[in-house]
Amino acid sequence: MTIRPYAAVVSSLVLLATVVVPAASQEPTHIDGLGSLSFPNSGAAEAQHDFLRAVLLLHSFEYGYAAEAFRKAQEIDPDFAMAYWGEAMTYTHPVWNQKDAAAASEALARYAPTPEVRAAKAPTDRERAYLSAVDVLYGHGEKAELDTLYSVEMGKLASAYPDDLEAQLFYALSLLGLSQGDRDVPTYIEAGTIALAAFQQNPDHPGGAHYTIHSFDDPTHAILAMESARAYGSIAPDAAHALHMTTHIFLARGLWDDVVEANIRADAVTDRNLAARNLPPTFCGHYNEWLMYGYQQQGRYDDANALLMGCFAQAHDERFPDGMRQAAARSYAYMRSLNLADTRDWDGTAASSEVAVSSGPVFMQLGQAWGSGVAALHRGDRRTAEKHYAFVRDNGGNAETDPYIPVWQGTLHAMLLADAGDREGALHAAKNAADYEASLPVDFGPPVAFKPARELEGEILLDLGRGEDAMTAFHMALARTPNRILSLAGYARAAVAAGRMDIATNAYRRLAELLRGADEEMAEAREARAFLAH
Repeated sequence: MTIRPYAAVVSSLVLLATVVVPAASQEPTHIDGLGSLSFPNSGAAEAQHDFLRAVLLLHSFEYGYAAEAFRKAQEIDPDFAMAYWGEAMTYTHPVWNQKDAAAASEALARYAPTPEVRAAKAPTDRERAYLSAVDVLYGHGEKAELDTLYSVEMGKLASAYPDDLEAQLFYALSLLGLSQGDRDVPTYIEAGTIALAAFQQNPDHPGGAHYTIHSFDDPTHAILAMESARAYGSIAPDAAHALHMTTHIFLARGLWDDVVEANIRADAVTDRNLAARNLPPTFCGHYNEWLMYGYQQQGRYDDANALLMGCFAQAHDERFPDGMRQAAARSYAYMRSLNLADTRDWDGTAASSEVAVSSGPVFMQLGQAWGSGVAALHRGDRRTAEKHYAFVRDNGGNAETDPYIPVWQGTLHAMLLADAGDREGALHAAKNAADYEASLPVDFGPPVAFKPARELEGEILLDLGRGEDAMTAFHMALARTPNRILSLAGYARAAVAAGRMDIATNAYRRLAELLRGADEEMAEAREARAFLAH
């Protein structure tokens, strides 16, 4: 069952919702390092700090810490209805398309055994509505259907209590979950409109800033979330995810200095939390993937490589639990191919350092094989490159589940054809991969394609002496990945080849600015400076 038939009924049912008296308003409570909110409830006064802290953590997707805080509130007040609601909410991750219904049901059952008993026990109509909605979310049925029915319930709640920013924001979050992890632009815009209004009403609320960012974190719409991105790190500096989330907008706009700074700060919070568990600092994981890519776009290849090889070491570091080492291996497999595509360090340590990801999803194995194949090809080891290409080609998995696998297949095939001297065949393969990639939702982070296919198409066109066509290809690549260094450098070279020196000058000037802190030997930085010096 797909989501769209259910999504179509959301707006109409919300409009039919009965408007009743809104929740009593109160001044927002500020908790240092996490932001502020107003969330009236019937819980004991002694449990309020833990409860409000938990909700703030929940809005910043710090789910584990939020669950702990909700349970503390439950210990203080065992009849605190909203504390059980809150813990249940930590087990749904709409943007990531994840849900743990068993854990949520166990939490709710500690308040009362069934939805009917919970409804009867809830102290107020408003709290009953929150509990009823979460019971719908964790009911019986397919995930897409339940997520949509839950969104309908949250829409009713938001309509019934228009002064309740929590209702508005959790409704916005439910809308983001309707697409089951994929970007659906109209729904995202609807969610972003709600979240942005909440952010403007309370600029210190983490949910308002956070959900605005998630709604608009693509190059076309990112400008709408710039204010939220600039604010969110200051709103919730103790939440690593909040610090990182700002870079969803910075990356979408090609603001590499901001990408690096914010992920360094997120990393520091993560390392502080690891230290509290007697674990060493991490070099792997989501924030470091983005940090490494940011370093690469600054031309700081030495820093990028150091981070990458730190992740390789962590995958084998027995100080970390086995599950964390496996996660590090998966992170390294992705980081390695992303790093090789940019640094082109075909003879470096990373090029020859694979990790065992055979137990992971097939796309992890294929992603690592892509990097190994590209590195081998550029080292002149065509036989090894063909072996890796055959593995990527013949083990494509489910392109619907792992949509970038055809891009990996197409770009590696194009490189092999170009290496064999078949430049027209290479162009055809690269263009087909680029057209397919363009049909996919825009990445909200570093390119999953590793080497964007349109960028590769531009490079092949440039090699064929077709400067104007190459300019078009690079321009299209930059629309999808703004300020990406290799696309911008290709655009500048294509402009020179086409005799468009004014465009080339502007492109090289921008390139020099982005690479002002690059490693001294970084080729594109030297090229830009040399061009501008004449």
